[in-house]
Amino acid sequence: MKKILIVLGIMLLLPASIWADAISIRLGYFVPRAKSDLWDIEFENMDFTHANYQNSTLGFVYEKYLASQLSLVIGLDGYSKNRAGFYKDYVGYSFAEGDFAFPAQYYRGAFSVSHVFGVSITPIMLGLKLVPLGHRASFSPYLGGGVGLYIWSVRLQGDMIDFSDPWVYDDPQLGEVEIYPIYPTTARDDNNFSFGFYAFGGLMFRIAQRMAIEAEFRFNSLKGTLKEGFEGFEPFDLGGYHFAVGINYRF
Repeated sequence: MKKILIVLGIMLLLPASIWADAISIRLGYFVPRAKSDLWDIEFENMDFTHANYQNSTLGFVYEKYLASQLSLVIGLDGYSKNRAGFYKDYVGYSFAEGDFAFPAQYYRGAFSVSHVFGVSITPIMLGLKLVPLGHRASFSPYLGGGVGLYIWSVRLQGDMIDFSDPWVYDDPQLGEVEIYPIYPTTARDDNNFSFGFYAFGGLMFRIAQRMAIEAEFRFNSLKGTLKEGFEGFEPFDLGGYHFAVGINYRF
């Protein structure tokens, strides 16, 4: 996904001097909304949290002035986060029948049950930007919104506990203990495309005739259909909250 972002960034940068009136380069921070069942299952069972999936971004925005207070904007940025985690409530033991997860409250385990869960999102956004005080003002609040084409991937690799297939272990002291089989998993759903919507607002402070500092908040709303190893899950929440600061240069 990082290679995709670099290639797309170069493709957008090359024609800037021909048609763009301004360009912004931004550093940001993305907070996924994470409101779908795959997110919920991961946060419920693993030792990582929602905060572990917040991450920095690098973005580019092109701006074409349509009027003194209105612009067409094309934006691109990228988010990617991979996190290794352990099942909070289970430990593993190996038997002739295979590996099984035992409740950690009663057992110490022969090994930890773990996997890596990764998400990456690259939006290509097209929208309108309204600047009530005009593009040349020294202080310019702005707002806008539009649509986006989102390139995204979801990956899960490592141990997976199958909670749909309970077994019973006859413990000499505890009696019957419910355990679950553990399977090695490599599930990847890569390079998907989904359409979504976004809205944004920000402030621009001009520091030179052609240069300004920007601070912006953006909300993305979309969900993507999972396949290739993630069948049975509801649409995956790819939306979230994006905070960014950057430099705007006017040609």
